[in-house]
Amino acid sequence: MTNKKTSPPLTDEELGQVAGRFKMLGEPMRLKILQSVCKQPRTVNDIVAATGSTQANISKHLALLAAAGILKRKKEGQCVYYGVKDQLAVKMCELVRAQVNGQS
Repeated sequence: MTNKKTSPPLTDEELGQVAGRFKMLGEPMRLKILQSVCKQPRTVNDIVAATGSTQANISKHLALLAAAGILKRKKEGQCVYYGVKDQLAVKMCELVRAQVNGQS
């Protein structure tokens, strides 16, 4: 998992944090949400329409993604926009997709 030449082994705390990040991205609906906001911030209603899910379900996942630091939220008037805060999460998805599709 680590490069023996440059990185020391992960601590138990670091392993927990890495596992938590993968757990957060291990839910297909959260990946759909991430995909829907990766190009530009979108409102909850936009995300609901893009994912085909319910507002309650999307709101639950948005709260988890925001709390994990993967998404950011910005209120403008009565609208709340969600966008990507952690670009590494998007990059990880792109890398896994390439691997799954045999492109790496």
